[in-house]
Amino acid sequence: QVQLVESGGGLVQPGGSLRLSCAASGRIFSISIWAWYRQAPGKERELVAGITRGGTANYQGSVKGRFTISRNNLDNTVYLQMNSLKLEDTAVYYCAAYEGTMAYWGKGTLVTVSS
Repeated sequence: QVQLVESGGGLVQPGGSLRLSCAASGRIFSISIWAWYRQAPGKERELVAGITRGGTANYQGSVKGRFTISRNNLDNTVYLQMNSLKLEDTAVYYCAAYEGTMAYWGKGTLVTVSS
């Protein structure tokens, strides 16, 4: 089992920045991919960014150049640095961890971009 707890969400103005954190515990050694997803009101959950155990990162097209996913192996935390936030980035952001085909999810943290 892997437990994930997100934090760092909040209200921010367009153009602002936020850093989301995902604190992981449990069978972390078995995780091969870490990811951030988001779900906006009335929309399906979508992949925002992912990072492999080896450190290779990938991003959804709409966030490339604005968001950065990273992982701190010392404290088992995965981060999502979000810069130049736009209104359309408003969503609940979820952390996910993959052990083979098994996915673990956090409960999410709300990011609201509004003027």
